[in-house]
Amino acid sequence: MSGRIAVITGGGSGIGRASAIALSEDFTVAVMGRRPEALQETVRLCCAAHAIVCDVTNRESVRDAFRQVEERFGRLDLLFNNAGAGAPGTVRLEDLAFEQWQSVVDTNLSGAFFCMQEAFRIMKAQQPRGGRIINNGSISAHVPRPNSAPYTATKHGMTGLTRAGALDGRPHGIAVGQIDIGNAATEMTEAMKTGMPQANGAIAPEPTMDVAHAAAAVRFMASLPLEANVPFLTVMATGMPFIGRG
Repeated sequence: MSGRIAVITGGGSGIGRASAIALSEDFTVAVMGRRPEALQETVRLCCAAHAIVCDVTNRESVRDAFRQVEERFGRLDLLFNNAGAGAPGTVRLEDLAFEQWQSVVDTNLSGAFFCMQEAFRIMKAQQPRGGRIINNGSISAHVPRPNSAPYTATKHGMTGLTRAGALDGRPHGIAVGQIDIGNAATEMTEAMKTGMPQANGAIAPEPTMDVAHAAAAVRFMASLPLEANVPFLTVMATGMPFIGRG
């Protein structure tokens, strides 16, 4: 096992699983998520990994998960704040239930904050001191899709969390950055092949990219020494309708 320790939230599928596989080349990875079977499958695909069941929306669950990391490995070098959720894209803003809004906020923003708090605590106290935190922002941290108020708002909030974390972590050797990923091919993006709502009201298919490219970008950010940081990195399918007028 590597002497460097990484935590990945939402590691049971998609970008989290792909990133765990890539990072396990360089780190021993603690893969966190709510589904034990999915976590064990990720662990099976990694070079060196350990599964920890954790619900990032639950403060005590997060505390317990990071306590397990500290007790088992003695330190934490990298946190990839990847766990995320969205509300149905078919529901108009004015019809969105409060519970749908709150569920996305709890996962995407509060969950990321809880994990950052625990990572800061460990990274500030350990020797050698410091570490790196990578937040998964999304293209939605820049521009919204139609009917995506909860997801877009939380991803804009993630950008604020990244900036504040980078500033607060600076005196302690903690580098905080954000990766904004667009149209990585996972189970969640299957609908893009048939058609996605566009800003002009049309429904159109969108190109995707292999999720391994997103994982490679995460691995690049994680590979830097702590005296260097990538505050923001965008990786996306080349043909997706992100840059331009709609």
